[in-house]
Amino acid sequence: MPEIWGLVLAALLGLAVGSFLNVCVMRWPEDESVLSPPSRCPRCQARIAWYDNVPILSYLLLQRRCRACREPISMQYPLVEAATALLWAAAAVRHGVELEALRTAVFLSVLFGIALTDARFYIIPNQFSVGGLALGLAFAPAPGGITALQAVAGAALGFALLWAVARLGKLAFRKEAMGLGDVKMMAMVGAFVGPAGVLLTVFLGALLGAFIFGPISLKTGKLVPFGIFLAVGAALVQGWGDVLLAWYATTILGRPG
Repeated sequence: MPEIWGLVLAALLGLAVGSFLNVCVMRWPEDESVLSPPSRCPRCQARIAWYDNVPILSYLLLQRRCRACREPISMQYPLVEAATALLWAAAAVRHGVELEALRTAVFLSVLFGIALTDARFYIIPNQFSVGGLALGLAFAPAPGGITALQAVAGAALGFALLWAVARLGKLAFRKEAMGLGDVKMMAMVGAFVGPAGVLLTVFLGALLGAFIFGPISLKTGKLVPFGIFLAVGAALVQGWGDVLLAWYATTILGRPG
């Protein structure tokens, strides 16, 4: 397949995944099925026909309004679809039309869904964390990524490390400092990036969370939606983990490159 057509196909698949991701983000935190009922307007409950559900295009053709009640449609829908298409296209650019590109795109899509639900609902649904864990382990035997042993070890380390942090946080602050969703999420991340990737993800997530949301949390008392920053950290590790680890080894530890 010509490279340009592979890129186009990846972007189109990403649009479709982004459309489905919107449904998941809105329904899974509420324990609702993504299959039934069919897509409906959240305001007037009118069923959305298939031709009004084409990613981005329908949003533009409908002039950003529901066909039935003419109420505005949230910008979230086209933005999530476009962002997911970019993620899938970026994976294809980096890895070509290979299985590793699919593994990367799936991982980034799961992370994106986690970030959205944690930002909106302060929840990381099991469908993303446990389902993503199963996907990570399933991809592990394929060539191009980490080994199956590294995936299992990474999942175990991710779960154990965050569980320990959650327990210590509860003892220190005498209240829940971290949700179990973050713990299960890191098991999923470990299945995709391995043990070294888990450590780097937690470091980057903590660093980003402290600088970005830490001052807000101290002022308002709100819990840090840590899943967002772990997701960003994991995405950075997926893209540039080897580079970051090499920089740390040579610059911080002083080891020869």
